[in-house]
Amino acid sequence: MSKLTDVPKRILIGRALRSDRLGETLLPKRIALPVFASDPLSSVAYAPGEVLLVLSIAGVSAYHFSPWIALAVVVLMFTVVASYRQNVHAYPSGGGDYEVANTNLGPKAGLTVASALLVDYVLTVAVSISSGVENLGSAVDFVIEHKVLSATIMILLLTLMNLRGVKESGKLFAIPTYVFVGAVFVMIAWGAWRGLVMGDSMEAPTAGLEIKAEHQGLAGFALVFLLLRAFSSGCAALTGVEAISNGVPAFRKPKSKNAATTLALMGILAVTMFCGIIGLAMATNVKMAEAPATNLLDNGVPVGPDFVQHPVISQVAEAVFGNGSFLFIVLATATALVLFLAANTAYNGFPLLGSILAQDRYLPRQLHTRGDRLAFSNGIVLLAGAAILLVWIYDADSTKLIQLYIVGVFVSFTLSQIGMVRHWNRHLRSEQDQAARSRMKRSRAINTFGAFFTGLVLVVVLATKFTHGAWVALLGMVIFYGTMTAIRKHYDRVADEIAAAEGPSDDSVRPSRVHSIVLVSKVHKPTLRALAFAKLTRSDTLEAVSISVDAAETKVLREEWERRGINVPLKILDSPYREITRPVVEYVKGLRSENPRDAVSVYIPEYVVGRWYEHLLHNQSALRLKGRLLFTPGVMVTSVPYQLESSELAKRRAKKRAEWNAPGAVRRGPVDTPRPRDPAGK
Repeated sequence: MSKLTDVPKRILIGRALRSDRLGETLLPKRIALPVFASDPLSSVAYAPGEVLLVLSIAGVSAYHFSPWIALAVVVLMFTVVASYRQNVHAYPSGGGDYEVANTNLGPKAGLTVASALLVDYVLTVAVSISSGVENLGSAVDFVIEHKVLSATIMILLLTLMNLRGVKESGKLFAIPTYVFVGAVFVMIAWGAWRGLVMGDSMEAPTAGLEIKAEHQGLAGFALVFLLLRAFSSGCAALTGVEAISNGVPAFRKPKSKNAATTLALMGILAVTMFCGIIGLAMATNVKMAEAPATNLLDNGVPVGPDFVQHPVISQVAEAVFGNGSFLFIVLATATALVLFLAANTAYNGFPLLGSILAQDRYLPRQLHTRGDRLAFSNGIVLLAGAAILLVWIYDADSTKLIQLYIVGVFVSFTLSQIGMVRHWNRHLRSEQDQAARSRMKRSRAINTFGAFFTGLVLVVVLATKFTHGAWVALLGMVIFYGTMTAIRKHYDRVADEIAAAEGPSDDSVRPSRVHSIVLVSKVHKPTLRALAFAKLTRSDTLEAVSISVDAAETKVLREEWERRGINVPLKILDSPYREITRPVVEYVKGLRSENPRDAVSVYIPEYVVGRWYEHLLHNQSALRLKGRLLFTPGVMVTSVPYQLESSELAKRRAKKRAEWNAPGAVRRGPVDTPRPRDPAGK
C-alpha cells in the first residue's frame, strides 16, 4: 500500500498490531458488559413500547395485561441466561450456539443456527441504528428528515470504530452504556419515590389522550392471540443475549467464569430496567398506538399526521424528571447513543461467527483473516454493507424492521438448548463421579427447561409475526443456508480434486520432455534476457516464437535475428486477422496434442515500470496471454521481468515507506526493556 493510502488508514484505524499482541485486545468484565450486552440492555428503550403498541389494538383496557407480559419476559430472560451460563462453561472456544448445535445435533442443525444468527446480527444493526435515528430525530429535525442518510452515516462510523479493534471500541462504548443504565435506574428509583412515598401525580405527555381500539371487545382466541403477539414483541428484550457465548475468547482469563458473570449481570440489569419502565408507563398513563395519527384521540378528535409519538422511555422520563430538565436531557442523549452503540453486539458477534464458519469452509476464507488491528475486518465490512442495504430497503423504519426481528435468535436459542441436553446426556453415560454427575443433571434440567420454553416462544413468534414480516427473516435464513452449503460443497470438491494420490500419478510423474518457447516481438534487451534465462533452464527443446501481424516488421525481425546470429530457432506464426493471443494459444495446444506427456514452458518478457499510467501502456498483451494459457493443461507460464528506469522510482518509494512511520506507529517515551547490567552487577 502506498504512503498516500496508508496515512488516512493509520489516522482512521490506528497503527497495525503484531499478531503476538492479540492478548492486549482481551476484555475485562467492565468493558465486556457494554461491548457484548449493549443490545439487550438498550432494548429496554423500545421493547416496552412494542408491548404497548400491540395491546393498544384492543384499546387502553388491554394495558392491564402488560405487567403479566413483562413477568413472562422476565422468566424467559432468566431461563435463557441460566441456560447460556451452561454453554459458556461447556463450550468456551467462541463457537456459541453454532458450535453446540454442530457438535451435538449435526452439521445441518449447526448451519441452521449459523444462518439464523447471521440474519439476526444484520437485523440488530439495522433495528438499533434506525431506532437511534428516530430517538435523535425527535430533537434534531435534519436527522428525521434524512433518516436513511443519517442511519448510513452512523453505520459507517460504527464500522470505523470497530475496525480500530474490540478493546478500543469497547472503551468508547462503555461510557454511554453505563450512563444510560445509571440514568434509567435513577429514573425508576425517583419515579418510585415520587409515586409511592411522596404521592405525586406523574403524567406522561399522552396521558390525556384516548386510544381508538381497532378491535373492541376481544375475547377468547382473539385475545389470547393478541397477548401472545404482545409477548413476542416484548421478547425483543432478549436479542443479543447469545453474543456473550459467541464472544468468550474475547474475555480475559478465566474466560468462562468472566463470561458467565457478565451474563448474569446483564440479565439482572435488563429485566430490572424492563419491568421498571413498564411499571412507570402504567403509573404515568402512557398511551401508544400503531397508527397514532388516527388511533390517538384528543377530546375525541384524531391527533393528525403532525403528531409525533415519542418512545415510551422518553414519555416516562418527561413525566418523572420534567420536560427539559437536566436528567431528562441526560437520559434522552444516553438513550440515543446507546441505541446506536447497541449494534456493537452484532459487530462483535457477526465477524467472530463468520471467522469460525470460514474456518469450517462454509464462508470464504478471507473472513477468517484478522486485519491490522487484529479484528476480523472483512466480517465487519460485510456486516456493515448488509445492514446499510436493509436500512435502505426499509427506509430506516424501526417499526417495519422490528417485525423481522427475534425469529433468528429464538431459532438459535432452541437448537442450542436441545444440543446442550444431548451434550449432558453424552457425558453422563461416561461420568462416574457422583458430584460431577449431580452438576451435570442440574445443568441438563436447566437446558431442558430452556429448550422447552424457547421452543414454545419460537412457535409463538412465528405464528404471530409471520405475516407481519417474519417471513423475510426466514427467507434470509434460507438464503444464508443455501449459500453456505454451496460454498462448503465447492471447497470440498476442490479439496478432493487437488488431493495428492498415495501412489504415482500424472501430477507426480516427470514429463517426458520440456518444450520451451520464448515469445518475441523485437530483438531488444528484454528479449535477450528472456532467451538467456530460457537457455539456463536446459529444456529439451527451445525456440523463439513471434506473431506476424505486419509483413515489414516481421522481415526486419528475421533479418536482425540472422544478423546477430542468435542460436535459437525463430518460428513465425502468421496472423491474418492481426490477433496475437489466439495464434500462440493454438500453437501451444498443438504441441500438447502431438506430445501429451510433454510439458510446454512459455517465457514472456515483461517491463517493470514505476508509474501507474505506464501499466496501461505496457504488458497488456502479456496479461491476455497469461490469462488464456492458464487454462491450458501442461503449460507453464514464466514472466521474465526487465526493469525500466522508471522502476527505480518505485524502489525509492518502497524504501521510503519502509523507513517512514505513520502517525501513531512509533511509541513515544521510554521503551520497557531491561537495562543491561554492568560487570559489577550495578
